Amino acid sequence: MSITFKNYLRMNLLAIMQPTFLPWIGYFDLIDQVDIFVFYDDVQLSRRSWQIRNRIKTPSGELYLTIPVKKSKSRDDLLICESEISYEENWQNKHMKCIEANYKKSMYFSTIFPFLLTHYEKKHALLSLFNADFITSVSEKIGITSKFITSSQLSDIDGIKDIRLASICMKLSSNEYLSPQGSANYIESQSPGGQLTKENIALYYHFYEHPVYRQLYGNFMPYISIIDLLFNEGFDNALEIIRKGRQEKVHFQLFRQNFLNLH
Repeated sequence: MSITFKNYLRMNLLAIMQPTFLPWIGYFDLIDQVDIFVFYDDVQLSRRSWQIRNRIKTPSGELYLTIPVKKSKSRDDLLICESEISYEENWQNKHMKCIEANYKKSMYFSTIFPFLLTHYEKKHALLSLFNADFITSVSEKIGITSKFITSSQLSDIDGIKDIRLASICMKLSSNEYLSPQGSANYIESQSPGGQLTKENIALYYHFYEHPVYRQLYGNFMPYISIIDLLFNEGFDNALEIIRKGRQEKVHFQLFRQNFLNLH
């Protein structure tokens, strides 16, 4: 799940994202494209965020699964890496029963359900560990070879927002950064490419068009947890399907012109 500093110099393209709960398949496409993927876990945990909940498909439509987090601090002061999972109620059993009920007729249920059950039974103390362990385990199972590290493991990282992203890139000797589109709101707010381009780090934005795959219950539903893909298509087929949605990454200047109407 982590790499040593002696490996960094051999790697260039990097992405940084918060560790999401049971992420959608576009999250894994981002991981698959980079040399190093950084779990951005030393930032604030947002209310009702994708770090604590995600969706599965049921005969009645979407259903949210949520991890309860202890209220150990004010939510405004609580970092993802400090967020403790609450086990006061048996939410794991509730999740597994929901998943079993809605995917027991899927083609790969007998393989994927035990994998998920094993993950849930680990009872990670921290939210970030639960999410990162799932993501790294799935990545290994489907054939993604990118390296992982968590931002809280890094020392001497400065600033906030785009300054912090640039600091992480420089710490890991990465000269290219592939950004989720949502981060453009603060990366591009002050200057083209923000601090990343000021530090001569090539900036691109991730684009993804959701592919259609075999799915239960009628019309196809995109943007739900990757477990839907795994139950219906299996580990061996998952990465090929994920890569079908990949679009060419977009240079920040073209992104500003074509999608932000900035020049």
